[in-house]
Amino acid sequence: MTETGLERAAAVERVERLVDTVESERMPVPVREVWVYGDIALGLDPVERLDIYLTKDVLMRDDPDQEDEFRESHGVKGVGKSVRADWASEYPDYLRANANGHAAPEQCLAAHLLSDADDAPIHLEVCNASFEDNVTQRLRGAQLREDYTQLLDPRGVCLWADGVRSEEAFRKLRESELALPTLSAALEMLGMDDDDAQEAAREVHAWRSDQEGVTVRGDVV
Repeated sequence: MTETGLERAAAVERVERLVDTVESERMPVPVREVWVYGDIALGLDPVERLDIYLTKDVLMRDDPDQEDEFRESHGVKGVGKSVRADWASEYPDYLRANANGHAAPEQCLAAHLLSDADDAPIHLEVCNASFEDNVTQRLRGAQLREDYTQLLDPRGVCLWADGVRSEEAFRKLRESELALPTLSAALEMLGMDDDDAQEAAREVHAWRSDQEGVTVRGDVV
């Protein structure tokens, strides 16, 4: 890690390890897609902030009979409902709750997948919608609220989907072969006018520059 971010090779290696973990270990909820976006997709070195996007399934009902056990032992509600009970039994150290005391899938995923991240500049987005669908949803919401800090940078690369790893995507990522536009230009391609796109890009960059260490954001569409 450098003073301004992660060395590119180390950032790509970290994402590879994350995909390895998703493939080989039980997750708190089913994961369907792994994307990266922003600096790492642009080929920057160092990567000022490593942005990762996970598409997960919403766990409707797993094993709610174990909820009382984990509420008593860990003070966390919702195990067997919002996160898998067998995962919590195998990886109790990664169990995390939100402010209301309920098991939080995005926080559990972050704890499991980024347990060795320390204070690395990594941002994890977790949502039940695919990356491309959520880009559109978040853009629409940002325009309605006139708050662009929650925009999702559309310049993304899918590295893993439904159990299949894209070795070609990883190769292009390692070799910085992806040709992507500026953020404002990418937003214009999604239908924003020039002035709004530039203002949105400024707000997104300002928000990102204020973040430190590992940050996590969960979203349900």
